[in-house]
Amino acid sequence: MRTPTTAVLLALALSGLTWAAQAPDPRRQPGATVTVFAPEQHDLYDGHFVLSAGRLHMVGGLKDPEGFDHLDNAATTVHPVGGTAEIDVNDLTNTGTFRADMTLPEGRFVLTIDRFHEFSPCQQGGIVAGLHEHGSDSGCGDNNWPKTFVYLAGWGFGRATLDGAPLYDEYEVHFMVTQGIRDRKTLKVQYPLTGKRLAGGEVNPATQQIDFYIRSPKPNPKNRPARDVFAHFFGMEVTWK
Repeated sequence: MRTPTTAVLLALALSGLTWAAQAPDPRRQPGATVTVFAPEQHDLYDGHFVLSAGRLHMVGGLKDPEGFDHLDNAATTVHPVGGTAEIDVNDLTNTGTFRADMTLPEGRFVLTIDRFHEFSPCQQGGIVAGLHEHGSDSGCGDNNWPKTFVYLAGWGFGRATLDGAPLYDEYEVHFMVTQGIRDRKTLKVQYPLTGKRLAGGEVNPATQQIDFYIRSPKPNPKNRPARDVFAHFFGMEVTWK
């Protein structure tokens, strides 16, 4: 098993001395020993992503009691659901489609994004590829999830139907294809990570996953996250096409 060398660990420790001096930037992470070109720095980048996600799971259900934890890092309320999520989007034009068609205990649940929308500058118009999100110092997103590299993400407004009938409309929808946040076997999230030694965050870059959710504009501080409705799904298999 390959482990970090003493020199690498020392370099990471020394680089940590400058973390506080660096303003949060989702594409320039403090302590990183590898840097890459941004997608738009490639002559051949067409911005077109076509992906499919399987091994889908849902956190809780559609009628969870008030005070429910829709993140569920301990994976105590996580259960598999049938179906797939299909993505066909363009990062350069902020256009395309996201559709998840799933079989839940309550019935057939179809979630779509109607239009992409930027809620914060790091989202670059609503679709973005190649940045860090979440954690305490990524420069993008909240700290509900650990900091992770995002291969592709989208934000916008969408809808959901249940057995063909309207369920949610003009709700906020988000998807992100990331490094592995959940353990591939237990589905647990080790965040915050006890005894964390390295700067990269509480994720496993040997795996990939997708998270997506639809949430109501109406808040509810008793829930986690603090929305009245927060239907959260994730997939442990991502296929690039």
